[in-house]
Amino acid sequence: MQREMERRVVTQLMTCMDEFHQNFRSYATDDMDDSQSYEKKKPGYVIVIGATNRPDAVDQALRRPGRFDREISLGVPDENARKQILERLAQKLRLPPEGQFNLLKIAKATPGFVGADLKALVDTAGSVAIKRIVYARKDKCLKEGNNKQDYWRHPWDRHELQQLSITMDDFEEAITEIVQPSMRREGFSSVPDVTWACVGGLDSLKKELDRSIVQCIKYPEYYKKFGVNMQAGVLLFGPPGCGKTLIAKAVAHDSGANFIHIKGPEVLNRYVGESESDIRKIFTRARINSPCILFFDEVDALTTKRGKEGAWVVERLLNQLLIELDGADQREGVYVIGATNRIDVIDDALLRPGRLGQKYFVPLPSANERHSILKALTHSQKKPVSCTVDLDALARREECNNLTGADLASLVNEAAKVALEESLKLLENGALSISSSCSVPSIELSHFEQALSKIKPSVSEQQRKHYEALSQKYSAN
Repeated sequence: MQREMERRVVTQLMTCMDEFHQNFRSYATDDMDDSQSYEKKKPGYVIVIGATNRPDAVDQALRRPGRFDREISLGVPDENARKQILERLAQKLRLPPEGQFNLLKIAKATPGFVGADLKALVDTAGSVAIKRIVYARKDKCLKEGNNKQDYWRHPWDRHELQQLSITMDDFEEAITEIVQPSMRREGFSSVPDVTWACVGGLDSLKKELDRSIVQCIKYPEYYKKFGVNMQAGVLLFGPPGCGKTLIAKAVAHDSGANFIHIKGPEVLNRYVGESESDIRKIFTRARINSPCILFFDEVDALTTKRGKEGAWVVERLLNQLLIELDGADQREGVYVIGATNRIDVIDDALLRPGRLGQKYFVPLPSANERHSILKALTHSQKKPVSCTVDLDALARREECNNLTGADLASLVNEAAKVALEESLKLLENGALSISSSCSVPSIELSHFEQALSKIKPSVSEQQRKHYEALSQKYSAN
């Protein structure tokens, strides 16, 4: 019944739009000598404007010339657009002097925020400022010996009023309160807080991805000027735990583009046509909100070789993915990154140039790279490592051979747990005081040695040789 009613409404709307269009054309072509007669008979100018956040749900018969002739996409504002929106919203706000307040910093901290989110952010920042001011006045009354409950009775003097403003701290606190921007509800992931400093080693791979994706997003006009097409996809492959996902997140953070993180198995659906529909929606959403990075984690789950018995679900999904990747003219501003540790099971059609043709091997870290990873882990996680610990010597120990980045992260965490347990025992025995600033516990070499005895490599020597053979076969280099 509901569908029948919707069909009648659509039919009536199309009839009205077609009749008006035909009448308007007939009046416009008639030769009328009498201007008064023309003024009486000419049709009124009517513009029909529709708005939707689900364009694919609109009947295709309405989306043709003569009805809704033009379609204008209002995408997610980029950093510069967010700054302009914030400037307009902040016109009526009392803000600190320019040197103490930076709207550009707020714009950088709000990727994925649309106009309504930014309006909510400004309102929330105002509420945070009011709360801060009221609490400060309560504390002031208490220090002056007045009744804390009577703070509102005391009038504000001119100097106090001049000091009232919404500060950067208020905005930063408000950003943490808006947990889920609109675009995250629409399927976008929050831009990861992962920088290249968090990725130890892999310098050559960093340069390649910076050239092929990050710089292309930041300076697209230069790439167009030289006729360089960088819309091809990138595939990262190698042993598990070597930082493929971390690299993709660092690329998204450094480029500042919108980011959609798709885990391969999540797209699979038992209902016929649903998986293909999800792939179409993902690419449509990315095109509307370009520049956008699509990151397919565990992409092998979606792209196994065709022809196997019982693989018809994956075959249909793979065909849809190939169609979307081939649409280079419709994929401007959409960058695809795939990650897998099973490149040998991926269908060869996906690995040809123009699709995921740029293949980069992410190997086990060398001794120097293990040192860089340990430095990045201890710095980014703010581990209290003793200055007497030689991380370079630790990384070169025989026990660290074949350890992946994930293994090293587990090593650092395990060493921290050993140090914590030791400190808690000293605390219980009274040998350590919480209030003592001179006896701050730290992670010593002995803690790392105990942790090393518990950590085993995720990748065996046989597996390492297997992945090196795959790198010789598939790597773009």
